[in-house]
Amino acid sequence: MTGGEACYRRTHHCGELTRKNVGESVTLVGWVNKRRDLGGLIFFELRDRYGITQIVFNSKLNKEEFNNAETVKPEYVIAVNGEVMERPEGTQHRSLKTGDVEVQAMKISIINTAKVAPFSVSDGQSIDEMLRLKYRYLDLRRPSMVRKMLLRHRTAKAVRDFFDLNDFLEIETPVLVRSTPEGARDYLVPSRVNQGKFYALPQSPQLFKQLLMVAGVDRYFQIARCFRDEDLRADRQPEFTQIDMEMSFATQDDILAMIEAMLVHVFRKTLNIELTAHFKRMTYREAISRFGSDKPDLRFSMEIFDITSLLGDVEFEVFRKTIAEGGRIKALRIEGKAGLSRKEIDDLVATAKRTGLTGLITVAYQNEGVKSILHKHMDSSHLEQLRKYTGARTGDLVVVTAGDDRSVCENLGRLRLELANRYGLIRSGEFEFLWVLDFPLFRYNEEEKHIEAEHHPFTSAHPDDVEMMESAPLKVRANAYDLVLNGVELGSGSIRIHERHIQERLFKAIGLSEEEAQAKFGFLLNAFEYGAPPHGGIALGFDRLLAVMSGVDSIREVIAFPKNQSAVCPMTGGPVEATEEQLSLLKIRVEKPQEAR
Repeated sequence: MTGGEACYRRTHHCGELTRKNVGESVTLVGWVNKRRDLGGLIFFELRDRYGITQIVFNSKLNKEEFNNAETVKPEYVIAVNGEVMERPEGTQHRSLKTGDVEVQAMKISIINTAKVAPFSVSDGQSIDEMLRLKYRYLDLRRPSMVRKMLLRHRTAKAVRDFFDLNDFLEIETPVLVRSTPEGARDYLVPSRVNQGKFYALPQSPQLFKQLLMVAGVDRYFQIARCFRDEDLRADRQPEFTQIDMEMSFATQDDILAMIEAMLVHVFRKTLNIELTAHFKRMTYREAISRFGSDKPDLRFSMEIFDITSLLGDVEFEVFRKTIAEGGRIKALRIEGKAGLSRKEIDDLVATAKRTGLTGLITVAYQNEGVKSILHKHMDSSHLEQLRKYTGARTGDLVVVTAGDDRSVCENLGRLRLELANRYGLIRSGEFEFLWVLDFPLFRYNEEEKHIEAEHHPFTSAHPDDVEMMESAPLKVRANAYDLVLNGVELGSGSIRIHERHIQERLFKAIGLSEEEAQAKFGFLLNAFEYGAPPHGGIALGFDRLLAVMSGVDSIREVIAFPKNQSAVCPMTGGPVEATEEQLSLLKIRVEKPQEAR
């Protein structure tokens, strides 16, 4: 039967009842998770956000309500009145907080019926992601998703509490902004009032938070929504959230220490984990050289070795040619893999080629001696030197390759990750933070043949490198830093430029004329003339942080209503075409795609 409002004024949540409630009369509401019909007994698992309670209907106690219970199916929304009882010995569910008790139901009210769900709302099922996104309101009922949304809430609260305790002001910045070049394409929003003109959705609050420093706010933060029109992958969404902060009169060390303290607070409050108070630090060049990546995963120790000096005099054509062309010889040590079969070695070489390496030579340090084709080209002393330099022990495999320094490092970095996953080398349940420092200030865009900012054009140069901005821009280090967690780039930050003449020098270095700089960034340049303080900050990917904390690979798992990899919402069907009336109001004409004509 369908009950009125009074029937579902609950007294307890479904994850609340324990032995101390035995004998109490209670009212529970929620969704039917599972049901079992044993003839004269019907058992329901009643579920809400807080947990599950077992409900029992006994035909001998109340035949009418038992008959009503027989009509109930999974995902029906019901209210149940009854008495809390201890479960019979041997039937307890030890993994549930409520597992020692059940509710002997005396009355049931069907609040709403439900169609057969397209997938089980229980955990432990393998469900196609597109189906999950289409029925996200059902997917979010699953306990694993409830836990992720709860973690998201608690993490946001911990972030806010920390910054509040440290005298930061939470200030919202505009969502309709002027389009400014920040590295990705903007989402544009047409203005009806100012026809023919467009706002952009912010890629970040970067310029506004710098202006807040000019305004004297001193310490700002925001859990900010950002928008970027770029190709999607597991750690990208067209709209995402970042923890944004900025400080005046702060050094790089001040900002790094503040973020470390914030994350220590967050992990303590949300996961009950005590992080090491000071995170590891590494320069950009060191990260590339040792791990082949500017976001190395330090949960396993496989490092890249430069062995050019060891094998540079060997009469091996590949090595001699590489060195003559200015390249390097590099190696990785793989612990305990000297006994790989011929087929496994071939598969390893094929994997290396997929990562971009031109080839791979293996050196196996086995009990019976060293096994490698390099025996033909060098004496045993070279192989012994290689063993000592890489720290290889009996049973280890060393792989060697050669080529351009940067590309070999990056390709070995990809191979390093492939091998770590293949051989189970990554220590699960650990959180390895790393600061990567001293990034290049500029990079050369090969496609467009010009210099551009490595991060964004408001990053200051390393104090020792400022005078090289015109003479040797690609050698200039940035006063910038990235935070990496378990091989994921959580965010980037820098000490900003706060002087107009320095900002104009950087704009000129990336090819902006004075007129272009004034047209695009005049408001910022003008602000710098009114007593701008030195300042710096950082933006951390909130969704990425939550994904790592949750142990999932995709940020879609920690966002309530994400888009798929085509930037489409399978649930709502967005984006959709605008109506002729909408376009007419905006004085916009849409050209149909070629295939649709």
